[in-house]
Amino acid sequence: MKEQNKTAVAAIEDVVTTEKFQWSDLWKKEDWLAVWIGFIIIAIGAIAVITGAFDFSAAKFSTWGNGTSFFEQTTAGLLKKLILTVVVLGVLFTVGNRLMGTSVKKYLPAFLGLFVLAVIVRFISAEYTLNRYLEWAFFAILVGLLVANTVGVPAWLKPAVQTEFYIKAGLVIMGFSVLFSNIVNFGLYGLGIAWIVTPIVILFMWWFGTRVLKIDNKPFVITVATATSVCGTSAAIAVGAASKAKKNDLSLAVSISIIFTVIMMVFEPIIIRAVGLGEVMGGALIGGTVDSTGAVTVAGTALGETAQTVAVLVKSIQNILIGFIAFAVAVFFATKVENNGTDSSRKIGASEIWYRLPKFILGFFAASLLASFVVLPAVGKETVSAINGVLDQYKNWAFVLAFTSIGLDTNFRELKEQFQGGKPLTLYVVGQLFNIVLTFAAVYLLLSGKFFPLPNLAV
Repeated sequence: MKEQNKTAVAAIEDVVTTEKFQWSDLWKKEDWLAVWIGFIIIAIGAIAVITGAFDFSAAKFSTWGNGTSFFEQTTAGLLKKLILTVVVLGVLFTVGNRLMGTSVKKYLPAFLGLFVLAVIVRFISAEYTLNRYLEWAFFAILVGLLVANTVGVPAWLKPAVQTEFYIKAGLVIMGFSVLFSNIVNFGLYGLGIAWIVTPIVILFMWWFGTRVLKIDNKPFVITVATATSVCGTSAAIAVGAASKAKKNDLSLAVSISIIFTVIMMVFEPIIIRAVGLGEVMGGALIGGTVDSTGAVTVAGTALGETAQTVAVLVKSIQNILIGFIAFAVAVFFATKVENNGTDSSRKIGASEIWYRLPKFILGFFAASLLASFVVLPAVGKETVSAINGVLDQYKNWAFVLAFTSIGLDTNFRELKEQFQGGKPLTLYVVGQLFNIVLTFAAVYLLLSGKFFPLPNLAV
């Protein structure tokens, strides 16, 4: 996979301009296959909920360790859902690999091994104390890292280590939950906080990383910038794919994001309460600055019910930007970064931008539009929420497979080399501080009640 990344970067100038769309791309290319896998899961999940004909719920481990043992919750129902989960994902990703030319005999055993590691991750992350402070993404990367940097990744498991494939499919599924109607719930307040601040932070971090810190690895810079300003891991993996970031770039960006997400999730509510910011302003600040949606919910809850509502609304509106930003990054890297100004006469045509555009982003948008303007009007908000309840676990399982793959594909020695004298850490810290200051300014302007009337949160 590393060789594929190198080839992709090296061939941009010579190959991309000669590539033309072929109909076989629709069932042979990873991006398109991720779209089809995502939509197959969305379709089955929607049919299952709307008709009530069958239960399509994926396995979900209940929290254990707070007076109950894990084995007390290991029921026949959980085992049945685990079997359903591995069958659904195993069949879809195996078929996808077969269409891309991978041997089923090699991939299927490897996938089952990776799924076992994913089960271990979900088991560990469901423990009561750990579940309160750390998300499963942390443990997925940790388990993968432990295997890769101790016993090593066995050869038979390597065919299933396909970070991008799992991530792309998971993001398509995630698109269904990003309803454009969320904008209405918080109106211009959420837009002002999430949609104005976010691009400014990205541009600042791009300038700071490339001009001040002089980091040559531009895909890494844009990946960290987006993770910091939007929603951590989800944004990082979307933009990482759009900018052709290497796995180690993505691993480092996600690792830094997760570490500081935990820190901010714990201490930001404490500081907000200490300065008396209030639930509305405090929740908005949390929603705009804490990277992970799950961590935003936890941190908002620490301030109160109103703060949780505001925090989740701001983060939800911010999440809508993922697809737009990934598209913009794909275009920017194709037209400016990889061209590098070496050939001013070279024009980047629409066909090249189309070739460079990660197609799973189209799936993300399509899923969001489908949910917002077709399914929601047809079946109502409660049914859509129930569908998302089913799809959310499939998205999580896809992401667990992806993050575990990141860990399996990460070598500590190579990761250490990437720190470049602490520049990546400096980039994140300075960028996050700028993000907090700018977000606070927007929150104060819009939600202090001194300049605009406060929003009606009863909706």
